Amino acid sequence: MPAHKRHEGGKTSLSEVIIHEDENFERALKRFKKKCEKAGILSDLRKHRHYEKPSEKRKRKLNAAQRKNRRTRSH
Repeated sequence: MPAHKRHEGGKTSLSEVIIHEDENFERALKRFKKKCEKAGILSDLRKHRHYEKPSEKRKRKLNAAQRKNRRTRSH
């Protein structure tokens, strides 16, 4: 079951799950979803859904760092 081709530094990886004879489809689908999540395919897709200007990217990362810093300071 091929999923998504992803480019990482020139390499293309393909997520796939081989369904075994004694395995049902739901279990194979669950393994496939877990593999896609681990590979970061969905988050990558959401990230590239629209163009983000470099200034917007910096601002988003700065806000995320500030939120993370606030959380660690409060505990």
